[in-house]
This record gives sequence, structure tokens and C-alpha cells, in this order.
Amino acid sequence: MSLVKKFATVGGATLGSRILGFARETLMAAALGTGPMADAFYAAFRFPNLFRRLFAEGAFNAAFVPLFAKEIEAGGIDGAKRFSEEVFGVLFTVLMLITIAMELAMPLIVAWVIAPGFVGDPEKFDVTVRLAIVMFPYLMCMSLTAMLSGMLNSLHHYFAAAVAPIFLNLVLIGALGYGLYTGASPLDTAWYLAWGVLVAGILQMVVLYAGVLHAGMRIGFRWPKMTPNVKRLLWLALPAAVTGGITQINQIIGQMIASTREGAISALQYADRVYQLPLGVVGIAVGVVLLPELARALKGGQEREAANLQNRSLEFVLFLTLPAAAALWVISDEIVRVLYERGAFSPETTSIVAGTLAIYGLGLPGFVLIKALNPGFFAREDTKTPMRITLFSVVVNCVLAVSLFPYFHERGIATAEATSGWLTAIFLFVTLVRRGHWPLDKALAWRVARLVMAALVMGACLHYASGLMATRLASTASLLEQVAALGALIGLSMVIYFGVAFLIGGADLGMIRRNIKRKTKPAPESGE
Repeated sequence: MSLVKKFATVGGATLGSRILGFARETLMAAALGTGPMADAFYAAFRFPNLFRRLFAEGAFNAAFVPLFAKEIEAGGIDGAKRFSEEVFGVLFTVLMLITIAMELAMPLIVAWVIAPGFVGDPEKFDVTVRLAIVMFPYLMCMSLTAMLSGMLNSLHHYFAAAVAPIFLNLVLIGALGYGLYTGASPLDTAWYLAWGVLVAGILQMVVLYAGVLHAGMRIGFRWPKMTPNVKRLLWLALPAAVTGGITQINQIIGQMIASTREGAISALQYADRVYQLPLGVVGIAVGVVLLPELARALKGGQEREAANLQNRSLEFVLFLTLPAAAALWVISDEIVRVLYERGAFSPETTSIVAGTLAIYGLGLPGFVLIKALNPGFFAREDTKTPMRITLFSVVVNCVLAVSLFPYFHERGIATAEATSGWLTAIFLFVTLVRRGHWPLDKALAWRVARLVMAALVMGACLHYASGLMATRLASTASLLEQVAALGALIGLSMVIYFGVAFLIGGADLGMIRRNIKRKTKPAPESGE
């Protein structure tokens, strides 16, 4: 299967999940708006999500996948199975201890980490603590799910791992739908959502385990033991956990600061959900597929193939995210109004969320580039360099967020996160180039410059067109009319961007045809 087809497989499944995520957030906006229960739920849910990114997705995508790929190359399926069982035993035990400790310390964690601004509101604080206690075991489910996902990706079974997050959105949509149908109070709705998160975590773990069985590998529980392989995994995973969770780290910092302002946490979450669509579809797809492909190419001594994989991935992410960034900047108000403005979500809230979303849009290419650049380090079993870069960018984010929030509120936090993301991407790229791990491609540089130009042209046309359709996009228009007008704007922008990109040489049919048909070269088989 070609690299682009693999991107499309993961990206397509992720797109389905993100669309359902939009439906979920639309129901959330109607049911809870940016009220205190929305703030409490999002604050409580952010914490297990942070740990999931730190100790599950980030660590395992960075450390487990290259080591698992090495075991497949060296010892075949049997060696990989033994390694997986060793890791599973240690992981399960550590997660159980972490979960118990966090559940007992949850009041202190909410007061000092999750939402210090809630301490002055005893009811809101108490609800946040109880919701977090219910949802925190989600971390354990999702960490084990991430391990199973890494196994499937290394075995070139991408779809099951990509489609699993859909279950979270389906369960939460069901919980919100039930709450709206029965006229449940905001507090009851928040409880439905909290239990829904836990149920969804269990479902995802079951689905992924079934996928691993289908791929021909059955893993059992081994008594935890610090074998050389497990020690190597932990040595790589600890810095990788920080690196892979940079976005969540910055968001939890933003949440701590935002908790001092009513409605700020939920406003940031609504904006985050929109820009996560292109970030998830493109960035996560590239990160998930590129790491095992790059690891195998490097283990097989195919340096030229590795360089080609990196350049084509960079080309792919910018080709798709530059127009998305321009659109989020230009029509953020229209997007937020159509998606959210109903029920408890007021026009004033639309203005706040749209301003935040526009700034996130400017940071979008940087966030996606991080996903494409990190595998260049992780596949070489270097997790310390990106960790150092990440720690620097976190410091920058903290300083900017604290400095800007008193003046610009949610927009200040978004500015801090976008700036931090771009700094991380730039430093990662420069480091790879200086080490000779990313050979510069002059043709790629010219294409990127032309893609930027095409995105600017598209943005200018979109600004003019949105002005012409202002009455159809206004809050006084019907929802059907608003959706049709927004769809027309998006369709027009796609025609303009792709038309200009092909016209000025930012992309060409031959290049796309080669990338779609080109198959990644497998590493030499050994015991497989």
C-alpha cells in the first residue's frame, strides 16, 4: 500500500471520528453552553486526557513502535509477542498504581493542577473532583489501547486503531441526546457524560484487542519484570511522553490560567474541537503512519527511502493544512456560528470562541508539522532531543499565557499555544537538517512557497465571498440556510486553492500520481 493510501486510511477514519466529535460538541453547546457545568466537565476530562497523551499515545508512538518493529525484524512474530507481553505486564501494574494514587489525591490535584480558579466556588470545585474521579480510570483503558494500537500500526493494520476513537463520540452523543430528550439538568448531564467516558474507554480497549487477535497475535498477562527490553522502553518513553504530549501540556497550563475566568475553559475547548479536525485528519494520520514506516526503513539501512518518506510527508501535511489555516483565520466567526450558536450558546460566546479559533488556525501548520517531524527523531530512538525542545517551548507558552491572559483572555492563551507550537516545529526541523537526518529538497522548498501563495489567494477570495454572503450566514438566517452558505464558501475555497496551487506549480498531477502509486519499500524480512 502506498504512503498516501495509508495516510488516507488513517485520516479517513479520523475524519469520521472528528465529524462525530463536532456533533458531540454541538449538542454540548446546546445543553451546557459555557456555563459552570461545562467548565467542570471539560476541566475534569482534560486531566485523564493529559495523562493519556503523556503516558499512552506519546510514549508508545515514540518508544514502543520502533522497538516492536525491531523485534519483528529480529525475532519475527514470536519475539514481538514476547516483548508485548513483557510490556503489558509492567504497564498494567504501573497504571493500576497510578490510578489508585490519583483517585485518592484528586481534591488536591483539582486545587493545584486541574483548575485552581475553582477553589473559590465550593460547588463547582466539588463537582469537578467527583467527575474527575469517575473519569480517571479512562487513562488506564486508553493507555492499554495505545499499546494495542502501536502493535497494529507496526503490523500495518491501521484502520482498527484509527476507528476506535469513534466509540467515545458515539457514547457521549448518546449521553447528551438522552439528557436533552429527558430535559436533564446541567449537573445530571455532566454525570451522564462522565460515566460515558469510562464506558467508551472500555469499548475502545475491547475493539483494539479484537483487532490484535485478528492480526494474528494473542498476548497474555506476564508478571511484571524489568527485562532489558522493558528498561529500554522506559528509557525512551519517559522523555517521549513529554514530547508527545506537548499540546496537552500547553493546554493544561492554559486551563489552569483560564480557570480564573468564568466560561474560559469551555470556550477554549469549543475552539480546540474545530481546529482539531484538520490536525487530527492530517497530523495524526501522518504521525501514526510515518513512524513505523520510517523505523523499518532505517532498521533496514534504507537511508534514501527514509529521506523520501520524510520529504513526501512534509509536502503532504502542508498541501492540506495551509488552506485550512487560512480558512480558520478568515471565516472563524461563520464556522463557530453555524456549528454552535443555539440553545445556551449565545452570540457573545460566538465572538469569544471565533477569536480564539482564528489564532489557533494560525498555529495549525506548526502543530501538524510537529507530528511529521517527531518521527525523524523517534525512529532513530532519540527521544531526548525533542524533549529538550518541548520543554523550552512549554516555558515560552507559560510566560506568554501568564502575560497575555489578563489583557486578551482566551485569545492570549491561544496566542501562547500557537507561538509555542511554531517554535517547536522550527527547532525540530533545524535540528534534523543540521544532523543530516533530513536532506533538504529544493523542489520541495519551491512547492511550499507556492502553496503558501495559493493559500493567501484563497484567503483573500474567501474574505470577499463571506462578505457577499453575510446575510445568509447571520444568526437571523435559518440553520439550513447557514449550513448551505458555509458549505458553498468551503467548496469555493477548495476550488480556488487547488486551482491556483496546480496553476502556479505548487502541486501537479504527476507528483500526486507518483505518491499514490509509489509503494514504500519493505525492510528485509527476518523471521517474519
